[in-house]
Amino acid sequence: MMHYSNWLIGVKNRASLRNACKTPPNPDWNNRGNVVDTQNNNPQLNEKTSELMVTTHLWRKGYKIIKKIGEGTFSDVVKTQSLKDGKFYACKTMKQTINSLEQANNLREVQAMKRLSPHANIIQLHELIFDKETGTVSLICELMEMNIYEFIQGRQTPLPEHTLKQYMYQLCKSLEHMHSCGIFHRDVKPENILIKQNVLKLGDFGSCRSVYSKPPHTEYISTRWYRAPECLLTDGYYSLKMDIWSAGCVFFEIMSLNPLFPGTNELDQVAKIHDVLGTPDQSVLQKFKQSRAMHFNFPPKKGTGISRLVPNCPAPALSLLYQMLAYDPDERITAETALRHTYFREIRLAEKKADTLHRVSGTMDGVGCSSGMQSSLEHIWRPTKLGKQLRGRHTRQTPLMSHNMKHVAEPVIRRNIPHYPTELPKLNMVVPGPQISFPVSTVPAFTMTHRGTLPAIASKKCQSRLAKPRDESHRTAFKTYYMPPLDRKHGGY
Repeated sequence: MMHYSNWLIGVKNRASLRNACKTPPNPDWNNRGNVVDTQNNNPQLNEKTSELMVTTHLWRKGYKIIKKIGEGTFSDVVKTQSLKDGKFYACKTMKQTINSLEQANNLREVQAMKRLSPHANIIQLHELIFDKETGTVSLICELMEMNIYEFIQGRQTPLPEHTLKQYMYQLCKSLEHMHSCGIFHRDVKPENILIKQNVLKLGDFGSCRSVYSKPPHTEYISTRWYRAPECLLTDGYYSLKMDIWSAGCVFFEIMSLNPLFPGTNELDQVAKIHDVLGTPDQSVLQKFKQSRAMHFNFPPKKGTGISRLVPNCPAPALSLLYQMLAYDPDERITAETALRHTYFREIRLAEKKADTLHRVSGTMDGVGCSSGMQSSLEHIWRPTKLGKQLRGRHTRQTPLMSHNMKHVAEPVIRRNIPHYPTELPKLNMVVPGPQISFPVSTVPAFTMTHRGTLPAIASKKCQSRLAKPRDESHRTAFKTYYMPPLDRKHGGY
């Protein structure tokens, strides 16, 4: 076993040797931390010549460069405008050279963007441009307003709680989508999280890897301030849980407007983590020791805790923050579980309500009826069903019941529809006197398949059947039964 200080010296020497063997990276455009990945150690073009060639090639492909909006270690980002439709895009040009278009399509970043699209919280790839003469690759992506670092830089007051919650929910959704697709980002930081009109999207997939790739991975990965403990204390034995740690660091930074672990080097980074979270348990350290050639021990130290750094942090947010920053990656929360945390309860309920309304409106649109028409159709067909139910339930139908049914089931759209005799109460009638012809319109129309005009209705037969004279004896009996003589002795008429 080595003492803690001797181990730190050893790590520092190893880091120095590793950096000396690699191509010195250019400083980040915002000079916040550094990141190196061995996959991008290809020859680079002269800067000025490359910019001129890229500008000429983009013009030939129908894009005009507006201005430069970002510069990284391995790529430059410019704002471009399409000469076809006038829309604006972000063009990311790689500084490394590519030999063929097939090799360009097989780039890790290109493959990841194609697999992850489309998603509301993932940057969309619009077009890939390859220049055979220079071997440069340009990715035309959707243009966002700014990144999270630019958004919080220089702010004096913290963000509203609702805005912070919305941003973190969308970030967790992007990570959940990535991990479910078998990819983890490995470089989650404020500069790679873009926003536009309260919509957050994760970008820059140049460092991503497959979750099924076997470790050890590249050790010196991710930007230092957001690097998980397993990336610092093992020889490349880490997994997708490192993205959750980085997201937790971003969560704290958006909340407090200050970085959580701003280490100046790898040694200071480990010390910064222990100052806040304390030294981990021996069981956790034992896991890390199994995947590192050099053993180490940390003197027990109790951290200050996160709650002291953000005293006004709500309890649900603090709970989620601690679960995202668990020292042991096996105990760290997943992106899927984080979306179900109590902290995001209001957003989940709002999403569920909006999804229900969208599903209902989509169903109505699918049958080709608006809400008003749907209601009208229900009123048209409901009375017949209601009448059948009532007739089946009661053996006798009174005029009062028929009147109420008619009143309820008489919408405006049914006023011109002829009423069938079966829906009206039966009346006992006697037609005295001469023959009376009833109008033909009382006869219901029959639905039949025909061509041209409907055949004429023989009105004479209807009149003869309805106006058939009754027997005189029957008429006399009817009058005697329904119209008794009046008794004038008791004050009658």
